[in-house]
Amino acid sequence: MRVGLLTREYPPDVYGGAGVHVEFLARELRPLVDLDVHCWGELTAREKAEGVLRHRPWSALDGANDALRTFSVDLSMAAALEGRDLVHSHTWYANLGGHLAKMLHGIPHVMTAHSLEPLRPWKAEQLGGGYTLSSWAERTAVESADAVVAVSGAMRADILDCYPALDPARVHVVHNGIDTALYRPDHGTDALARIGVDPNRPYVLFVGRITRQKGVPRLLRAARHLDPATQVVLCAGAPDTPEIDREFRELFEELSRTRDGVHWIPRMLPRPEVIQLLTHATVFVCPSVYEPLGIVNLEAMACGTPVVASRVGGIPEVVEDGRTGLLVDLDDTGEAFETALARALDEVTGDPERARRMGEAGRERAVDEFGWDAVARRTVGLYEEVLKAS
Repeated sequence: MRVGLLTREYPPDVYGGAGVHVEFLARELRPLVDLDVHCWGELTAREKAEGVLRHRPWSALDGANDALRTFSVDLSMAAALEGRDLVHSHTWYANLGGHLAKMLHGIPHVMTAHSLEPLRPWKAEQLGGGYTLSSWAERTAVESADAVVAVSGAMRADILDCYPALDPARVHVVHNGIDTALYRPDHGTDALARIGVDPNRPYVLFVGRITRQKGVPRLLRAARHLDPATQVVLCAGAPDTPEIDREFRELFEELSRTRDGVHWIPRMLPRPEVIQLLTHATVFVCPSVYEPLGIVNLEAMACGTPVVASRVGGIPEVVEDGRTGLLVDLDDTGEAFETALARALDEVTGDPERARRMGEAGRERAVDEFGWDAVARRTVGLYEEVLKAS
Protein backbone atom coordinates (compact mmCIF):
# COMPACT_ATOMS: atom_id res chain seq x y z
CA MET A 1 0.00 0.00 0.00
CA ARG A 2 1.50 3.34 -1.11
CA VAL A 3 0.45 6.17 1.20
CA GLY A 4 1.10 9.90 1.01
CA LEU A 5 1.07 11.61 4.43
CA LEU A 6 0.49 15.38 4.22
CA THR A 7 1.39 17.78 7.03
CA ARG A 8 2.67 21.26 7.66
CA GLU A 9 4.87 20.25 10.60
CA TYR A 10 7.55 17.60 10.47
CA PRO A 11 10.88 17.34 12.31
CA PRO A 12 12.79 19.45 12.90
CA ASP A 13 9.95 21.96 12.41
CA VAL A 14 7.48 20.75 15.03
CA TYR A 15 5.73 23.33 17.19
CA GLY A 16 2.42 21.73 18.20
CA GLY A 17 0.57 18.53 18.95
CA ALA A 18 -0.31 17.83 15.32
CA GLY A 19 3.37 17.83 14.41
CA VAL A 20 4.19 15.45 17.26
CA HIS A 21 1.36 13.18 16.11
CA VAL A 22 2.61 13.03 12.52
CA GLU A 23 6.24 12.52 13.58
CA PHE A 24 5.49 9.40 15.60
CA LEU A 25 2.70 8.09 13.40
CA ALA A 26 5.03 8.23 10.38
CA ARG A 27 7.72 6.37 12.30
CA GLU A 28 5.31 3.53 13.14
CA LEU A 29 3.68 3.46 9.69
CA ARG A 30 6.95 2.97 7.77
CA PRO A 31 7.28 -0.76 8.57
CA LEU A 32 3.61 -1.29 7.64
CA VAL A 33 3.16 0.66 4.38
CA ASP A 34 5.16 2.32 1.58
CA LEU A 35 5.10 5.85 3.01
CA ASP A 36 5.99 9.26 1.60
CA VAL A 37 5.71 12.28 3.91
CA HIS A 38 4.94 15.64 2.29
CA CYS A 39 5.59 18.64 4.54
CA TRP A 40 6.69 22.27 4.52
CA GLY A 41 10.33 23.35 4.24
CA GLU A 42 13.44 23.02 2.12
CA LEU A 43 14.15 19.53 0.76
CA THR A 44 17.45 17.79 1.44
CA ALA A 45 18.84 14.86 -0.54
CA ARG A 46 18.95 12.69 2.58
CA GLU A 47 15.30 13.29 3.35
CA LYS A 48 14.22 12.55 -0.22
CA ALA A 49 15.95 9.19 0.03
CA GLU A 50 14.02 8.54 3.24
CA GLY A 51 10.66 9.33 1.65
CA VAL A 52 10.30 12.89 2.98
CA LEU A 53 9.41 15.55 0.41
CA ARG A 54 9.30 19.18 1.45
CA HIS A 55 7.32 21.95 -0.23
CA ARG A 56 7.48 25.70 0.24
CA PRO A 57 4.97 28.46 -0.53
CA TRP A 58 5.33 29.98 -3.95
CA SER A 59 7.72 32.93 -4.02
CA ALA A 60 5.17 34.92 -6.02
CA LEU A 61 3.05 34.92 -2.83
CA ASP A 62 5.75 36.20 -0.50
CA GLY A 63 4.06 38.71 1.78
CA ALA A 64 0.56 37.50 0.87
CA ASN A 65 -2.03 36.24 3.35
CA ASP A 66 -0.90 33.00 5.01
CA ALA A 67 -3.97 31.12 3.81
CA LEU A 68 -3.09 31.83 0.17
CA ARG A 69 0.50 30.78 0.77
CA THR A 70 -0.78 27.57 2.34
CA PHE A 71 -2.95 26.83 -0.68
CA SER A 72 0.10 27.12 -2.93
CA VAL A 73 1.80 24.41 -0.86
CA ASP A 74 -1.34 22.27 -1.13
CA LEU A 75 -1.20 22.53 -4.93
CA SER A 76 2.44 21.47 -4.92
CA MET A 77 1.69 18.50 -2.67
CA ALA A 78 -1.27 17.36 -4.76
CA ALA A 79 0.86 17.42 -7.92
CA ALA A 80 3.52 15.25 -6.24
CA LEU A 81 1.16 12.45 -5.15
CA GLU A 82 0.89 10.65 -8.47
CA GLY A 83 1.32 6.90 -7.95
CA ARG A 84 0.08 6.85 -4.37
CA ASP A 85 -2.85 4.55 -3.46
CA LEU A 86 -4.19 6.77 -0.67
CA VAL A 87 -3.55 10.21 0.79
CA HIS A 88 -3.81 11.09 4.51
CA SER A 89 -3.80 14.79 5.47
CA HIS A 90 -3.41 16.50 8.84
CA THR A 91 -4.84 19.94 9.74
CA TRP A 92 -6.30 22.56 7.44
CA TYR A 93 -2.78 23.41 6.27
CA ALA A 94 -2.73 20.14 4.31
CA ASN A 95 -6.40 19.14 3.99
CA LEU A 96 -6.91 20.97 0.71
CA GLY A 97 -3.88 19.17 -0.73
CA GLY A 98 -5.46 15.85 0.19
CA HIS A 99 -8.78 16.84 -1.32
CA LEU A 100 -7.17 17.98 -4.58
CA ALA A 101 -5.13 14.76 -4.76
CA LYS A 102 -8.34 12.75 -4.36
CA MET A 103 -9.86 14.52 -7.36
CA LEU A 104 -6.70 14.68 -9.48
CA HIS A 105 -5.42 11.15 -8.98
CA GLY A 106 -8.66 9.33 -8.17
CA ILE A 107 -7.40 8.06 -4.80
CA PRO A 108 -9.14 7.94 -1.40
CA HIS A 109 -8.55 10.78 1.04
CA VAL A 110 -8.31 10.17 4.79
CA MET A 111 -7.96 13.25 6.96
CA THR A 112 -7.21 13.61 10.66
CA ALA A 113 -8.88 16.51 12.44
CA HIS A 114 -6.62 17.79 15.22
CA SER A 115 -8.79 20.87 15.75
CA LEU A 116 -11.70 22.54 13.98
CA GLU A 117 -11.74 26.03 12.49
CA PRO A 118 -15.34 26.80 13.55
CA LEU A 119 -14.29 26.22 17.17
CA ARG A 120 -11.27 28.52 16.92
CA PRO A 121 -12.79 31.92 16.08
CA TRP A 122 -9.76 33.67 17.57
CA LYS A 123 -7.81 32.49 14.50
CA ALA A 124 -9.44 35.39 12.66
CA GLU A 125 -7.17 37.59 14.79
CA GLN A 126 -4.16 35.81 13.31
CA LEU A 127 -5.28 35.13 9.73
CA GLY A 128 -7.67 38.02 9.03
CA GLY A 129 -9.68 37.19 5.90
CA GLY A 130 -7.58 34.07 5.58
CA TYR A 131 -9.68 32.54 8.37
CA THR A 132 -12.59 32.40 5.95
CA LEU A 133 -10.35 30.59 3.47
CA SER A 134 -9.00 28.15 6.05
CA SER A 135 -12.56 27.42 7.18
CA TRP A 136 -13.64 26.81 3.58
CA ALA A 137 -10.71 24.46 2.97
CA GLU A 138 -11.46 22.46 6.09
CA ARG A 139 -15.18 22.17 5.35
CA THR A 140 -14.54 21.11 1.76
CA ALA A 141 -12.08 18.43 2.84
CA VAL A 142 -14.16 17.14 5.75
CA GLU A 143 -17.37 16.79 3.78
CA SER A 144 -15.63 15.09 0.85
CA ALA A 145 -13.14 12.83 2.63
CA ASP A 146 -13.53 9.07 2.45
CA ALA A 147 -12.78 8.88 6.18
CA VAL A 148 -12.28 11.45 8.92
CA VAL A 149 -10.17 10.55 11.95
CA ALA A 150 -11.05 12.20 15.26
CA VAL A 151 -8.34 12.12 17.93
CA SER A 152 -10.92 11.70 20.72
CA GLY A 153 -14.55 10.87 21.26
CA ALA A 154 -15.23 14.49 22.15
CA MET A 155 -13.58 15.54 18.90
CA ARG A 156 -15.86 13.18 16.95
CA ALA A 157 -18.90 14.83 18.52
CA ASP A 158 -17.51 18.28 17.64
CA ILE A 159 -16.90 17.24 14.02
CA LEU A 160 -20.46 16.01 13.59
CA ASP A 161 -21.84 19.10 15.30
CA CYS A 162 -19.82 21.49 13.11
CA TYR A 163 -20.41 19.52 9.88
CA PRO A 164 -23.90 17.97 10.04
CA ALA A 165 -23.78 17.06 6.32
CA LEU A 166 -21.04 14.53 7.12
CA ASP A 167 -22.10 10.88 7.33
CA PRO A 168 -21.32 9.76 10.94
CA ALA A 169 -20.21 6.36 9.60
CA ARG A 170 -17.20 8.08 7.99
CA VAL A 171 -15.90 9.51 11.30
CA HIS A 172 -13.56 7.21 13.24
CA VAL A 173 -11.91 7.73 16.64
CA VAL A 174 -8.19 6.96 16.80
CA HIS A 175 -6.64 8.52 19.90
CA ASN A 176 -3.30 10.28 19.85
CA GLY A 177 -0.39 8.28 21.20
CA ILE A 178 2.79 8.63 23.20
CA ASP A 179 6.21 6.99 22.94
CA THR A 180 6.64 5.85 26.54
CA ALA A 181 10.16 4.58 25.86
CA LEU A 182 11.18 8.10 24.83
CA TYR A 183 8.97 9.98 27.28
CA ARG A 184 9.96 8.49 30.61
CA PRO A 185 11.30 9.95 33.86
CA ASP A 186 14.75 11.55 33.62
CA HIS A 187 16.08 12.49 37.05
CA GLY A 188 19.01 14.55 35.81
CA THR A 189 18.96 18.24 36.75
CA ASP A 190 21.28 19.92 34.24
CA ALA A 191 18.36 21.48 32.30
CA LEU A 192 16.91 22.88 35.53
CA ALA A 193 20.29 24.36 36.45
CA ARG A 194 20.63 26.10 33.06
CA ILE A 195 17.18 27.67 33.40
CA GLY A 196 17.63 28.59 37.07
CA VAL A 197 14.86 26.40 38.47
CA ASP A 198 15.38 25.39 42.11
CA PRO A 199 15.03 21.58 42.25
CA ASN A 200 14.29 21.77 45.98
CA ARG A 201 11.14 23.85 45.53
CA PRO A 202 7.89 22.65 43.94
CA TYR A 203 7.10 24.00 40.51
CA VAL A 204 4.17 24.17 38.13
CA LEU A 205 5.10 23.60 34.48
CA PHE A 206 3.38 24.77 31.29
CA VAL A 207 4.58 23.71 27.83
CA GLY A 208 2.85 25.11 24.77
CA ARG A 209 2.33 27.93 22.33
CA ILE A 210 1.21 31.41 23.35
CA THR A 211 -2.30 31.29 21.92
CA ARG A 212 -5.86 31.99 23.01
CA GLN A 213 -6.55 28.28 22.66
CA LYS A 214 -3.95 27.28 25.25
CA GLY A 215 -5.30 29.66 27.91
CA VAL A 216 -1.88 31.06 28.84
CA PRO A 217 -3.13 34.49 30.02
CA ARG A 218 -5.59 32.74 32.33
CA LEU A 219 -2.76 30.67 33.78
CA LEU A 220 -0.69 33.78 34.49
CA ARG A 221 -3.62 35.40 36.27
CA ALA A 222 -4.28 32.20 38.23
CA ALA A 223 -0.61 32.05 39.24
CA ARG A 224 -1.10 35.22 41.31
CA HIS A 225 -2.99 33.08 43.83
CA LEU A 226 -0.55 30.17 44.09
CA ASP A 227 1.34 29.33 47.28
CA PRO A 228 4.39 31.64 47.32
CA ALA A 229 6.67 28.63 47.74
CA THR A 230 5.66 27.31 44.30
CA GLN A 231 7.73 28.18 41.25
CA VAL A 232 6.12 28.75 37.85
CA VAL A 233 7.97 27.52 34.74
CA LEU A 234 6.63 28.50 31.33
CA CYS A 235 8.02 26.86 28.18
CA ALA A 236 5.98 29.14 25.96
CA GLY A 237 6.75 30.49 22.51
CA ALA A 238 5.44 31.04 18.98
CA PRO A 239 2.78 33.66 19.80
CA ASP A 240 -0.06 33.72 17.29
CA THR A 241 -0.24 37.50 17.06
CA PRO A 242 1.55 40.62 18.35
CA GLU A 243 -1.52 41.27 20.52
CA ILE A 244 -1.39 37.96 22.40
CA ASP A 245 2.41 38.30 22.66
CA ARG A 246 2.04 41.74 24.23
CA GLU A 247 -0.65 40.53 26.66
CA PHE A 248 1.49 37.57 27.71
CA ARG A 249 4.56 39.73 28.30
CA GLU A 250 2.63 42.24 30.40
CA LEU A 251 1.10 39.52 32.57
CA PHE A 252 4.46 37.75 32.93
CA GLU A 253 6.22 40.94 34.00
CA GLU A 254 3.45 41.72 36.49
CA LEU A 255 3.67 38.21 37.97
CA SER A 256 7.47 38.41 38.17
CA ARG A 257 7.22 41.63 40.19
CA THR A 258 4.96 40.07 42.80
CA ARG A 259 6.68 36.69 43.38
CA ASP A 260 10.01 34.99 42.83
CA GLY A 261 10.65 31.73 41.02
CA VAL A 262 8.87 32.70 37.81
CA HIS A 263 10.74 31.39 34.76
CA TRP A 264 9.94 31.91 31.07
CA ILE A 265 11.70 29.96 28.32
CA PRO A 266 10.55 31.67 25.08
CA ARG A 267 12.13 29.15 22.71
CA MET A 268 11.49 25.54 21.78
CA LEU A 269 13.70 23.42 24.01
CA PRO A 270 15.29 20.17 22.79
CA ARG A 271 13.10 17.20 23.67
CA PRO A 272 15.52 15.78 26.32
CA GLU A 273 15.37 19.07 28.24
CA VAL A 274 11.57 19.14 28.08
CA ILE A 275 11.46 15.56 29.39
CA GLN A 276 13.70 16.52 32.28
CA LEU A 277 11.51 19.52 33.13
CA LEU A 278 8.39 17.33 32.94
CA THR A 279 9.98 14.74 35.23
CA HIS A 280 10.85 17.20 37.98
CA ALA A 281 7.65 19.26 37.81
CA THR A 282 5.44 18.81 40.83
CA VAL A 283 2.47 19.25 38.53
CA PHE A 284 1.92 19.94 34.85
CA VAL A 285 -0.81 22.45 33.95
CA CYS A 286 -2.94 22.58 30.79
CA PRO A 287 -5.41 25.51 31.01
CA SER A 288 -6.68 25.19 27.41
CA VAL A 289 -10.04 26.63 26.42
CA TYR A 290 -10.19 24.15 23.50
CA GLU A 291 -8.26 20.89 23.23
CA PRO A 292 -9.31 17.95 21.04
CA LEU A 293 -7.03 15.65 23.06
CA GLY A 294 -3.79 17.24 24.26
CA ILE A 295 -0.66 15.18 23.53
CA VAL A 296 1.32 17.30 25.98
CA ASN A 297 -0.75 15.89 28.84
CA LEU A 298 0.22 12.39 27.76
CA GLU A 299 3.87 13.48 27.65
CA ALA A 300 3.66 14.72 31.24
CA MET A 301 1.91 11.56 32.40
CA ALA A 302 4.50 9.36 30.68
CA CYS A 303 7.17 11.23 32.67
CA GLY A 304 5.36 10.38 35.90
CA THR A 305 3.92 13.84 36.53
CA PRO A 306 0.33 14.60 37.63
CA VAL A 307 -1.73 16.93 35.44
CA VAL A 308 -4.12 19.73 36.32
CA ALA A 309 -6.14 20.64 33.24
CA SER A 310 -9.32 22.20 31.94
CA ARG A 311 -12.28 19.86 31.64
CA VAL A 312 -12.68 20.50 27.92
CA GLY A 313 -12.66 18.50 24.68
CA GLY A 314 -10.78 15.23 24.81
CA ILE A 315 -8.75 16.03 27.95
CA PRO A 316 -11.05 13.93 30.22
CA GLU A 317 -10.30 10.96 27.94
CA VAL A 318 -6.62 11.30 28.90
CA VAL A 319 -6.52 12.75 32.42
CA GLU A 320 -8.48 10.63 34.89
CA ASP A 321 -9.84 13.12 37.42
CA GLY A 322 -8.69 12.30 40.94
CA ARG A 323 -6.39 9.47 39.81
CA THR A 324 -3.84 10.88 37.34
CA GLY A 325 -4.56 14.53 38.03
CA LEU A 326 -7.36 17.02 38.57
CA LEU A 327 -9.79 18.56 36.08
CA VAL A 328 -11.12 22.10 36.43
CA ASP A 329 -14.44 23.17 34.92
CA LEU A 330 -14.14 25.95 32.38
CA ASP A 331 -16.42 28.93 32.93
CA ASP A 332 -17.27 31.83 30.66
CA THR A 333 -16.17 34.70 32.89
CA GLY A 334 -12.62 33.54 33.54
CA GLU A 335 -12.27 34.62 37.18
CA ALA A 336 -13.95 31.54 38.64
CA PHE A 337 -11.79 29.28 36.46
CA GLU A 338 -8.60 31.07 37.45
CA THR A 339 -9.45 30.73 41.14
CA ALA A 340 -10.34 27.06 40.75
CA LEU A 341 -7.19 26.41 38.71
CA ALA A 342 -4.97 27.93 41.40
CA ARG A 343 -6.80 25.94 44.08
CA ALA A 344 -6.29 22.66 42.16
CA LEU A 345 -2.60 23.38 41.60
CA ASP A 346 -2.11 24.17 45.30
CA GLU A 347 -3.97 20.97 46.20
CA VAL A 348 -1.45 18.88 44.26
CA THR A 349 1.71 20.78 45.18
CA GLY A 350 0.66 20.81 48.84
CA ASP A 351 0.42 17.01 49.04
CA PRO A 352 3.65 15.48 47.67
CA GLU A 353 2.59 11.91 48.45
CA ARG A 354 -0.68 12.29 46.54
CA ALA A 355 1.19 13.94 43.67
CA ARG A 356 3.57 10.96 43.57
CA ARG A 357 0.66 8.48 43.43
CA MET A 358 -1.02 10.46 40.66
CA GLY A 359 2.22 10.58 38.68
CA GLU A 360 2.70 6.82 38.94
CA ALA A 361 -0.91 6.21 37.85
CA GLY A 362 -0.44 8.57 34.90
CA ARG A 363 2.66 6.75 33.72
CA GLU A 364 0.83 3.43 33.98
CA ARG A 365 -2.14 4.77 32.00
CA ALA A 366 0.09 6.21 29.26
CA VAL A 367 1.93 2.91 28.83
CA ASP A 368 -1.17 0.72 28.88
CA GLU A 369 -3.52 2.73 26.67
CA PHE A 370 -1.71 5.15 24.37
CA GLY A 371 1.17 3.42 22.56
CA TRP A 372 1.95 4.68 19.02
CA ASP A 373 2.28 1.14 17.69
CA ALA A 374 -1.39 0.54 18.44
CA VAL A 375 -2.32 3.89 16.86
CA ALA A 376 -0.47 2.94 13.66
CA ARG A 377 -2.14 -0.48 13.47
CA ARG A 378 -5.59 1.08 13.85
CA THR A 379 -4.71 3.67 11.19
CA VAL A 380 -3.59 1.03 8.69
CA GLY A 381 -6.75 -0.94 9.40
CA LEU A 382 -8.74 2.15 8.47
CA TYR A 383 -6.71 2.58 5.26
CA GLU A 384 -7.57 -1.00 4.30
CA GLU A 385 -11.27 -0.44 4.95
CA VAL A 386 -11.28 2.72 2.84
CA LEU A 387 -9.40 1.11 -0.05
CA LYS A 388 -11.71 -1.88 0.00
CA ALA A 389 -14.75 0.39 -0.19
CA SER A 390 -13.36 2.61 -2.96
